[in-house]
Amino acid sequence: MTFHRRQFLKLAGAAVALPSLSLRARADTYPDRPIRIVVGFPPGSATDTDMRLIAAPLSQKLGKEVIVDNRPGAGSNLAAEIVSRATPDGYTLLAMTVTNAVNASLYQGLSFDIQKDIAPVVGTFTSPNALVINPSVPAKTLPEFIAYAKANPGKLNYASYGIGSAPNMNGELLNLMAGIKMVHVPYRQSPVPDLLSGQVQVFIGPMPVTIAFVKDNKLRALAVTGTERSEVLPGIPTVAETLPGFEASIWHGIGAPKGTPKDIIAKLNKEIDAILATPDIKQKFANIGGVAMGGTPEQYGKFIADDIEKWRKVIKAAGIKAVSAH
Repeated sequence: MTFHRRQFLKLAGAAVALPSLSLRARADTYPDRPIRIVVGFPPGSATDTDMRLIAAPLSQKLGKEVIVDNRPGAGSNLAAEIVSRATPDGYTLLAMTVTNAVNASLYQGLSFDIQKDIAPVVGTFTSPNALVINPSVPAKTLPEFIAYAKANPGKLNYASYGIGSAPNMNGELLNLMAGIKMVHVPYRQSPVPDLLSGQVQVFIGPMPVTIAFVKDNKLRALAVTGTERSEVLPGIPTVAETLPGFEASIWHGIGAPKGTPKDIIAKLNKEIDAILATPDIKQKFANIGGVAMGGTPEQYGKFIADDIEKWRKVIKAAGIKAVSAH
């Protein structure tokens, strides 16, 4: 009886060890096929630009293609839902952004919890937004713009990537703090063509999206939304210089489905962190008005938690109504 019992316990122990051995084996050979980064915004968006800058060198480092898969919709919730339901094996990743932090408080009935269902891998990029206008708007400074908006309530349209996107939150925060009433026009694709043609007049969004057009004098920058002026737009003031307390930056990063082996997350973090430290990426980020983040998965997780709390307070203070996810 003792012999059989010992044999049983050995077999049972071996069976319990199999899953962990399997995960370890996958981590050791990872990756053995292409990796997909799901982006919740259209091509040409800031999140898309950031991920494409990282995907190319990451492909070289890992020896397998890293594909950027654009899945815009529902204020980036569609992409987050896709990744939250994906197999946790490191082959489907989420391009995370400030919008994910906003959506945690803005949307009701989401099928996922961005903190519980997505494991943080690494923060990649942070940048102030830029308040830009079509040159047809007769304002050369932010105070002039606010005065014009007050004199013409409801006549200025501001573009965004959808309800809950950073440009939407920035526009509503400006409406609230400046006492103006711009009309929100959400886009599923890039709003830049309509911004350039004057179909919409205002965009308070990521600098990578508009900075080239500002430099070509096709759009006019009135302010940046960080706590300090940007070296990329010298001479352009912060919004806070006119409206004290106004601050709204964007950030990007990468997450994986919960349950992804820690060894795989650690490998991704190490390789991406090394890419972010290279002079080439630092310069490319600087050219579009941002800086590299980097750091550990734990540091990125705390950063996300802090940002969720920040935007929860803004949504409550601004009286922005929650949106149904259905």
